[in-house]
Amino acid sequence: MPTLKRQKTNYPGVFFIEGTSLATGKPEKIFYIRYRKAGKMIEEKAGRQSDDVTPARAALMRAERMHGKKPTRQEARESAAQIKWTVDRLWQEYRIQKHDSKGLKVDQSRYTKYLKPGLGAKEPRNIAHLDIDRLRIGLSKTRKPQTVKHVLALLDRIINFGTNKGLCPGLSFKIKLPKIHNKKTEDLTGEQLTALLDVIEQDPNIQAANFMKMALFTGMRRGELFKLQWSDVDFERGFIHLRDPKGGQDQKIPLNMAARELLESHPRTGSPYVFPGRNGGKRVDINKQVGRIKAAAGLPKDFRALHGLRHVFASLLASSGQVDLYTLQKLLTHKSAAMTQRYAHLRDEALRRASDLAGDLLGQVMNGSTPKIANLERK
Repeated sequence: MPTLKRQKTNYPGVFFIEGTSLATGKPEKIFYIRYRKAGKMIEEKAGRQSDDVTPARAALMRAERMHGKKPTRQEARESAAQIKWTVDRLWQEYRIQKHDSKGLKVDQSRYTKYLKPGLGAKEPRNIAHLDIDRLRIGLSKTRKPQTVKHVLALLDRIINFGTNKGLCPGLSFKIKLPKIHNKKTEDLTGEQLTALLDVIEQDPNIQAANFMKMALFTGMRRGELFKLQWSDVDFERGFIHLRDPKGGQDQKIPLNMAARELLESHPRTGSPYVFPGRNGGKRVDINKQVGRIKAAAGLPKDFRALHGLRHVFASLLASSGQVDLYTLQKLLTHKSAAMTQRYAHLRDEALRRASDLAGDLLGQVMNGSTPKIANLERK
């Protein structure tokens, strides 16, 4: 059984006790230092043997404490307590720890433009409800509701980060995010879709043309098409593997016949990417080419071509009445059913048409006529 008896070393003011390793459970030495500073005797833990602390290192630590080169643990704690963790300081720390976050660049822009000027110098505990109201009202005068929501959500994340890390107390109230009702289910009429497909067929840029066709044939997001590699296309089993999609977890969707034929005839450039960018690397933008095709087809200016084609894909399936919303959710790789619910009215309309058809057929029977119903006659 390890003893807690103090044992001297060859260095003045350095001793150790026999403790137990947190990693292995075996006995190990835990070093302590004793020294006098400003007339006060101080005793501190220097560290464990498993942390590479030796009597010599402990003695060096003791000397640094005694001569003021390094603060004592108590001084360090008091210094940390005196730090003012303003929103700006919290943001800097948040940015360091979230450096690999996908949306960090956008968050940086929002913070610099909208949060830093009015709230950057404030500590969260000193932010009043009125400050948030002023921020919300000021943004609402020149920015869209979605932007206001994103900015307030960013402030909420920054402050929650600080409280979760124990850096500062939080707000005395909860930030209420505005409710947004601007979900738009973009669609095209039959004439518009025909015009778009005609322009796509005639466009000389095969990469842009096939990129748009894949969005329409599969409902894939723009980012998913940018990441799509030939190794992700399983021609044998008939699936497309989606790398790091919006929902986070890798997914796979069926490779339908239209998409298969397109990919089988699509030119291979030697790049691992199906739609490569410069020098065969991952593409990051296709707005110019897609915008040209959209303009040539005469589509509405507010129609977001690639996002819109994904909606067209979903709308066609929902309005057919042959695809249930759960299946549609899986095809669109929506994380929750609520995201797919926007297409429910299209399916309801298809069911209503089917019900009306049944009523018409039964009405014909009641009126003494024989409706034309295929495949019902016994053979």
